[in-house]
Amino acid sequence: MQANTGRARTGGQILVDQLRIHGIDHVFCVPGESYLAVLDALHDSSITVTVCRHEGGAAMMAEAHGKLTGRPAACFVTRAPGATNAASGIHIAYHDSTPMLVFVGQVERGVRERDALQELDYRAAFQPLAKWATEIDDAARIPEIVSRAMHLSMSGRPGPVVISLPEDMLVDSVDVQDGRAAQAAVSYPGPQQIDALQALLSKAERPLIVLGGSRWTPQAVEQFTRIAQAWGAPVTVSLRRQMLFPTDHDCFVGDLGFGPNPKLVQYVKQADLLLLIGSRMSEVPSQGYTLMDIPVPGQTLIHVHPDAGELGRVYQPTLAVNAAPAEFVEAIGQIALPASESRSRYLADARNEYLAWSDTAAIHSPGALQMAQVMDYLNKHLPDDAIVCNGAGNYATWVHRFHHFKRFGSQLAPTSGSMGYGVPAAVGAKRILPDRTVLAFAGDGCFLMHGQEFATAVQYQLPVIIIIVDNGMLGTIRMHQEREYPGRTVATDLKNPDFAVYAAAFGGHGERVERSEDFPPAFERALASGKPAIIHCLIDPEAINPSYTLSSVRDAAVAAGR
Repeated sequence: MQANTGRARTGGQILVDQLRIHGIDHVFCVPGESYLAVLDALHDSSITVTVCRHEGGAAMMAEAHGKLTGRPAACFVTRAPGATNAASGIHIAYHDSTPMLVFVGQVERGVRERDALQELDYRAAFQPLAKWATEIDDAARIPEIVSRAMHLSMSGRPGPVVISLPEDMLVDSVDVQDGRAAQAAVSYPGPQQIDALQALLSKAERPLIVLGGSRWTPQAVEQFTRIAQAWGAPVTVSLRRQMLFPTDHDCFVGDLGFGPNPKLVQYVKQADLLLLIGSRMSEVPSQGYTLMDIPVPGQTLIHVHPDAGELGRVYQPTLAVNAAPAEFVEAIGQIALPASESRSRYLADARNEYLAWSDTAAIHSPGALQMAQVMDYLNKHLPDDAIVCNGAGNYATWVHRFHHFKRFGSQLAPTSGSMGYGVPAAVGAKRILPDRTVLAFAGDGCFLMHGQEFATAVQYQLPVIIIIVDNGMLGTIRMHQEREYPGRTVATDLKNPDFAVYAAAFGGHGERVERSEDFPPAFERALASGKPAIIHCLIDPEAINPSYTLSSVRDAAVAAGR
């Protein structure tokens, strides 16, 4: 039964009112005639609207907002072509455990199931990509369904919710009561779990802590840094989660991403106790599910995760704790561990190996432009709160291995491995945090998947800096081809534009860099321009990875008889 308010509103107005009530202050969209009633309601709203150039870019911007704030933004896209364009961003939000609401225009209710213009069954299409996919048939149920979507998106393992909006439903006028602001459901460890945790940690001689997932806060990251220091325990992070622990801290020993330090992989295998906080230890951080036995790990496993469905899903933990990282960290602040010579030695060795692995001075790659020197320069000149973004590709190895992430909220990168993410993520970050320095890395292939969102940065005067690492090919796939089919490369060569000219054509600032010594002045000019900027860095195709060349990959494959 619905309570009346004495005031009738259109479905579009009711929807915008719910967004405001739930604290959604930003909408990223590509407009469509299917939700004109919502756009009209936004006209008089305090909600900020960012119009994007592609629905995939809009979804990625909304996902970046969720990563930085812990609360969903709203992404609005039009019927089927728009919705399917947005699928890449929805997939990122699902795999990265990021809260997000996606609203999709739909055909009128009276013509459904006739294959009407741009009709699509959104429940069927997005059920595998979202926590929930639904359609609102009755405008009076908008407050109920938006409230449910908010709670689902933020609670447990966060993720995207997709809501379809029939066009005629949005212009229906109804009298309905608003919902209340949603809050994520929280749970804390029980006293017995705290006691068991302390007992297991106290007995461990080689404990290793793995941080990952979402539902962290700046306060939780700072508090856990102090806890790790007091415990004297080594800390690693899962793929693209370096912002969860300062890399300059004595307890940090590296990241379990693509191509991690082989010594770190051995330290994980040698650990007698693993404490996973927020991490699912999925395929990449587990190095293809090789770091722990399945289903029963050889190490003592303490698994902390906000979604009970993830506990025991792959690995059977010795101790399972159903709690979000922030609440778990708050509960364990009083745990003290006895001094341990073996634990101290284990930490010191792992830390020294990380320092050697991340030393840019030890790296020299083919070509006149040395990416290790670029990273060294940026580490010395970027502020600690700079937000560094990237998509997918071998170029990202330089960022993950060498950049000194020091604060929560300083990293935006897709654990789903999606290309094209860095540019829209940077634009979305600068849109909501205009006072922060925002930098994006992109490969030449990665950039051109969503490079048109540079126009969005120009439109809203967002001075992001995009560093394009151009080796004239789809480098990751070329590397795999040379490893599996040496000398038989196909479909990986790229002929690229002059990206500095591209930037200027959009109204931004462009630089072209071919030598290491030219990067610092180019970066300073880009920063001083006050405009969105692209620094086009041309690297030798042989410089495929800090640790090896493309030719060495091919030679090893030939030697192995491939």
